[in-house]
Amino acid sequence: MKRAWHDTVWDVVKYVFLVFSVLCVLFPLYIAVANSLKSDQDYINLGILQFPSHPAWSNYVTAWTGGALGNAFFNTFTIIVLAVIGNVLLGTMVAYVLGRFEFPLKRLVLGAYVFVMFIPTITTQVATFGIVKNLGLFDTRWSMVLLYLGASAVQIFIYLQFIRQIPVSLDEAAMLEGASYFRIYRSVILPLLTPASVTVAILQTIAIYNDLYSPYLYMPSVNLGVVSTALLRFQGPYSAQWNLILAASIIIAIPAVLLYLFLQRYIFAGIVNGAVRE
Repeated sequence: MKRAWHDTVWDVVKYVFLVFSVLCVLFPLYIAVANSLKSDQDYINLGILQFPSHPAWSNYVTAWTGGALGNAFFNTFTIIVLAVIGNVLLGTMVAYVLGRFEFPLKRLVLGAYVFVMFIPTITTQVATFGIVKNLGLFDTRWSMVLLYLGASAVQIFIYLQFIRQIPVSLDEAAMLEGASYFRIYRSVILPLLTPASVTVAILQTIAIYNDLYSPYLYMPSVNLGVVSTALLRFQGPYSAQWNLILAASIIIAIPAVLLYLFLQRYIFAGIVNGAVRE
């Protein structure tokens, strides 16, 4: 059976659109790689689209050492591990209480999480900075851990959708065996929320990894730089070493890209499964 001509035309249009989309994604990457391999002189003389005839691979070494990226990765990794562990624990506890118990002002508590999403973060920075300063956490890694510790409304809703799929009969069976509410949370709810916790951990890790404003404000010391603020080392008041900035950006982007490529199925599975209602 022959295909209609309009089906063939539609297939061609789809493939052309897909190729165009791929080029739109790869073109900025090409620009970044090409310009990161240019020497200072090549960056001035060559066009932005032109690939250098003699790539300056030493730019990546200079970016690593000059930007102290080793120390930056260590600081970032430390903050991510501590913040994500606390974030998952607090998020699952809040979702367990909201999803399993009925109490006055329950809807108000859930609504407060949603309401906070509509408040611009910049409007609360003065009060937040004062709290961090009074706690003696300013210019320490603990300031960032504390700021990232709380669960957002998106994370709470992901957990709530998963909890609603866990049969209440499991809680009742555990209570008949003499388990306390905390034991039920620890031995029943928390293990069954592992897919949601993986999704939340990945999303929170990417958010912390990409944040520039908070580390720049709360950890100004040079030795406390993270991967996002490390790029500022190559920028002065009147000029910037864009070839080194691009080289450092590519180095910094590699872990995030690998994390997304290997764990993207958990992100989509966690969000989609959490959206299914019985």
